[in-house]
Amino acid sequence: MTHAAADSSLPPLDQLHSLGLDVAEGYRRDGHTVVRGLASAEEVAAYRPHIVAACDSQRYETRPLAERDTYGKAFLQYWGLAAVNTAVARFVHSRRFAKLAADLMGVDAVCIYHDQALLKEPGGGPTPLHQDQYYWPIDDSPTITMWMPLVPVTAEIGSMTFVSGSHRSGHENHFEISDRSEAEVRALIAERGLATVNYGALAPGDATFHAGWTLHGAPANPTNEMREVMTVIYFAADVHVIQPEKHQQGDFESWLAGYRPGQIIAGPQHPVVWARTGV
Repeated sequence: MTHAAADSSLPPLDQLHSLGLDVAEGYRRDGHTVVRGLASAEEVAAYRPHIVAACDSQRYETRPLAERDTYGKAFLQYWGLAAVNTAVARFVHSRRFAKLAADLMGVDAVCIYHDQALLKEPGGGPTPLHQDQYYWPIDDSPTITMWMPLVPVTAEIGSMTFVSGSHRSGHENHFEISDRSEAEVRALIAERGLATVNYGALAPGDATFHAGWTLHGAPANPTNEMREVMTVIYFAADVHVIQPEKHQQGDFESWLAGYRPGQIIAGPQHPVVWARTGV
């Protein structure tokens, strides 16, 4: 693990953020929400160099955009950065972020499934509509993803687009992120008259949250600037592993190796990062 020399000087991100009851109710109804100013610009600026450095240490893509498929054009994806950089771990394990995740899901304790940075390159393509939990070999306990930009996201790029209420139907998408998944979900939206929401421009430290089964995608990046986003995926404590299907095998091997179906996910790789008193 890379140790950041300035760990002790980094903002602790422990001061809690109050959440209105209407926001939590809206999240449970729609499967998504936005929280403006969850972190300050100064806090994000302190952590951003460490997150970018951790991404740089794992750089894997050398092909130009034109030579990649739809998934490859959508973003550069860097997983598990908290495991290789202590400064990033301090960000990922934030009590402020974790408590908000617990409040939105309405649970008493949350663990981290994993973190990932999503960098959409200048000229990068759209991210097709999909469901995250399609990939996760876990039971249907509540899950949530925090999506926080590290740089200004202009209205020209926009935040992610969410399909409101889609989390209540569970598994809807039958294909991995691809042109085919986009076409299938678009047809579903039209057939059911579902509403879509994009929260528009976001400042560093604003954050969207969405449930694991919420259908969502992201617009292309027509600008000359990298869209840098850090995400943290949380699940309610006491989630069980299920037998992975073919499309879940990669996640199983990356995050749940050594577990058997039916076991509760717990341990240092999936720490409890927030628990209410007495739980």
